[in-house]
Amino acid sequence: MSRCGMNSMQRGVNRTAALKPEGVRERAVTEALDGPSRPKVSLGLARPDPEVAEKAVRRKFTAEYKRSILEQADADRGEGAIGALLRREGLYSSHLSTWRRPARRRHAAALSAKKRGRKSNFNPLAPENARLRAENARLLRRLEQAETIIEVEKKVSTLLGISMSEAKPNGEKS
Repeated sequence: MSRCGMNSMQRGVNRTAALKPEGVRERAVTEALDGPSRPKVSLGLARPDPEVAEKAVRRKFTAEYKRSILEQADADRGEGAIGALLRREGLYSSHLSTWRRPARRRHAAALSAKKRGRKSNFNPLAPENARLRAENARLLRRLEQAETIIEVEKKVSTLLGISMSEAKPNGEKS
């Protein structure tokens, strides 16, 4: 059939369909040929939101939640039971293996969330170490001052002709 032989309805659909997005184009063609489409029957399944979140948010699991999931996974030994549990909770098998590792070592505290980020370089002995260094420097200054005083006393005693063994600390002579 030649182009001239097409009826006006078909030409109108093709002309407008070229300007519309893909899904709208298909609907326009089916409506033109079959009439208006009936509403779709919902099966109770909600469609997932196709929009992607601006920034992904890391999930955090409490220690109690981890414990309960591990108990459920250990209790369910049927065919595909662990897979069903993981799908129901939205978890991965790597979560189970990561959470079981500290449980095997019997570290209950390790089941809580691990801290992320740069590790602290704080040394609990650093304040005491700084205090001892300052005290050491102060004592070295006092020792140097005492040695200087002793040197001066030696020079004075040689100039005056007094022996150090004759002079007593209280100023008495023997």
